[in-house]
Amino acid sequence: MIQISDKALARVNKIMTDEGKGSDYFVRVSVLQGGCSGLSYDLSFDNVLADKDQVFEDKGMKLVTNPQSMLYLIGTTLDFSEGLEGKGFYFDNPNASRTCSCGESFSV
Repeated sequence: MIQISDKALARVNKIMTDEGKGSDYFVRVSVLQGGCSGLSYDLSFDNVLADKDQVFEDKGMKLVTNPQSMLYLIGTTLDFSEGLEGKGFYFDNPNASRTCSCGESFSV
């Protein structure tokens, strides 16, 4: 399961509103090869489900991932920070054994 924090939910809803995304859109979370730790996260808005997509809903937000990415994302929470050390989305991933200093890539 993938979850979303209250802060990330508020930010996603604001971005979707600002970009004119309707209620048929959802957040697609993917894991891609690359980054300084080997794997990196990818977030996007989408409104088309693929045949084998894994669909989760948390706090009224639909979060979707493909089966390959799901292996790395089980138990992950999407969060958002506006702190001094960085502003943006980040992932609290219990499966990551190592993350880079910017938090955008990881390894298992």
